[in-house]
Amino acid sequence: MAAPKRGRSASAQSKPGRSLALILIAIVALTGGMFASGHTTPRLGIDLAGGTSITLQAKADQGSAINKANMDTAVDIMNRRVNGLGVSEAEVQTQGTSNIIVNIPKGTNSEEARQQVGTTAKLYFRPVLASEPSTSATPSPSPSASSSGASGSPSPSSSASSGEKASSSSASPTASATTQGRAVTDALKADSTPSPSATPSTSASAAPSASASGGTDAATAQLQAAYTKLNCDSKAERATAGKNAKPGEPTVACGEINKVWYKYVLGPSAVDGTEVKKAQATYDTQTAAGWQVQMNFTSAGAKKFADITGQLAKNQQPQNEFGIVLDGEVVSSPYVSQSITGGQAEISGSFTQEEAQSLANVLSYGALPLSFKEQSVTTVTAALGGEQLHAGLLAGAIGLALVVIYLVIYYRGLSLVAIASLLVSAILTYVLMSLLGPAIGFALNLPAVCGAIVAIGITADSFIVFFERIRDGIREGRSLRPAVERGWPRARRTILVSDFVSFLAAAVLFIVTVGKVQGFAFTLGLTTVLDVVVVFFFTKPLMTILARHKFFAQGHKWSGLDPKSLGAKPPLRRTRRPAGPAAGSVDPKEA
Repeated sequence: MAAPKRGRSASAQSKPGRSLALILIAIVALTGGMFASGHTTPRLGIDLAGGTSITLQAKADQGSAINKANMDTAVDIMNRRVNGLGVSEAEVQTQGTSNIIVNIPKGTNSEEARQQVGTTAKLYFRPVLASEPSTSATPSPSPSASSSGASGSPSPSSSASSGEKASSSSASPTASATTQGRAVTDALKADSTPSPSATPSTSASAAPSASASGGTDAATAQLQAAYTKLNCDSKAERATAGKNAKPGEPTVACGEINKVWYKYVLGPSAVDGTEVKKAQATYDTQTAAGWQVQMNFTSAGAKKFADITGQLAKNQQPQNEFGIVLDGEVVSSPYVSQSITGGQAEISGSFTQEEAQSLANVLSYGALPLSFKEQSVTTVTAALGGEQLHAGLLAGAIGLALVVIYLVIYYRGLSLVAIASLLVSAILTYVLMSLLGPAIGFALNLPAVCGAIVAIGITADSFIVFFERIRDGIREGRSLRPAVERGWPRARRTILVSDFVSFLAAAVLFIVTVGKVQGFAFTLGLTTVLDVVVVFFFTKPLMTILARHKFFAQGHKWSGLDPKSLGAKPPLRRTRRPAGPAAGSVDPKEA
């Protein structure tokens, strides 16, 4: 005689209260985090909240042609720059053959973004030949800093040193002669001999030098005149100082130290900024020197940097300094006492965190292949965006209302489960969007709103699949509780496959597109994941609990599970052979 089959073992689904408690705890925790962070509303994109639109026109003045390849490279670099500033949903795209449009949402530092997206960021390391305060400035030398690197200035080391602001000279520039003209002449005489600028990379393009009799050629005389005339206190003169200077030629430049502007004569470039592999802002906790920028050079750049610093270390001040020149301005002029090897250097001094991160951001993302002129800057108002948001929310409300009406008419009592699940999904979506704004810079734009509206249909579809599997079980003659447990595995497979396809489509769309379309893809992917979470941890456990109540279990006509209205078959029953006499003694009629 065969042993009777054991009943189905208890599983996690037999304790649905745990799943409901888990998702409710998650909702409370996320909502509490939202209020604690102070970001109780999602961050809006430029098309909904307004922002700044910048039009940049390319100029072929750097030896590069204005073509599609260079424009695409510029768009890519600008995208990385604004993303490095924490600006999300910024749009950087070409317009025509020579223009680039940059749209920056409201709530970001649009002024800083303006400065970084269009700057050519041409970085050079040039030896300092002469330097002094600008004519109208009061000198503020720091003898102790120039001699020992003390008194607030880092001492020379293998990781480099620097001074104030971004122009952090650890030795204050001083005039190298009694007259400016002689300072330039003497500096160029020294530069005509083996000098800091005569590295392997620049020796072929040496600076114009003085003749043996002490006279100067036309280029040196022109440089002397420019240095003598230069007044770095004037913003207009600072903007044109050293403009269009070639890397292999000496030039003049300005730099600010301790809020005092200095002027420089700089030798030919020894190291190019493209040889900086990586730059990052860090806080020096060991010496309390504050914020600094750490640079790592490529292998070729490391060798050149070691050569230039080794040669500079043999000179007297200020010719033992090298100027870090960014877009024609000396942003740092540290001195060195020994060759800096290892391919690493630091720019330190009285940086603020924002200044250090801004400089590191520009250095990390390299130079644009073209220079750009800011053609127009316009502020986009949120009036039109407000109307679009209102229209989008109205469309979403209408779509949601139609879904609810359909669920109520067709599923009756089951619609309460669907509506409660939609409400939980909406709460999670809203809270996560609010938290993702400050966390990763997510901004809700109009396409993202459309993605959320599309998600209503995806989420409702999951509930419908589950409900139909339950109703199929009732049509087969099962009671509600077995129908729920037997229908769930089949519904689960269908839901997972459907959501996986939706998520895959959203992921591909997010990867291959830019700008606003990414907002649609991101929202669609987020809501798809939340759909799985809600169905598994809320809808199924809630349905398991309701199956134990008479209203649903007995198939009330308003429950949506009435066997008669569903055309159910007679109940499936197991029959046992009655115990009695042997088969041979049973009356055939009774059998």
